[in-house]
Amino acid sequence: MKTLRKRRRVQIIVLAAVALALSTALIGYAMRDGINFFRSPSQVIAEPPQPSEVFRIGGLVEEGSIIRGQGKTVHFVVTDGGESVKVAFTGVLPDLFSENQGMVGTGSYVDGVFEATEILAKHDETYMPKEVVDALKEQGLYKEVGDS
Repeated sequence: MKTLRKRRRVQIIVLAAVALALSTALIGYAMRDGINFFRSPSQVIAEPPQPSEVFRIGGLVEEGSIIRGQGKTVHFVVTDGGESVKVAFTGVLPDLFSENQGMVGTGSYVDGVFEATEILAKHDETYMPKEVVDALKEQGLYKEVGDS
């Protein structure tokens, strides 16, 4: 009787371990396209990603770099103070998007240009995404609110 209980207990434990491993693998597989890594312009220039990789880039929009082309395509340059990356975006930019302001874009880096599918701009005068703040602090360009 005891060996039957032990065998049943071991079977249940093995079955639970297999189910856990399978569910973890399925969750990882499902999330593989939903994870976008953040990179600063310096990181993009240092190690250019594959054209098929979707990631986020953030920094400040360089002054005088916004070029509105024919149609809805807008070209501009994003910088972290160390390096700059050209960005192309087709669509409607957020109302608060402007030069010398923080932005985060989602897209891919193809032939030296970041082709953005989404652009996010800061939503008030003090907000800037944490990743952008960290990248600007690393370059020594970030000023706290109230600094001049």
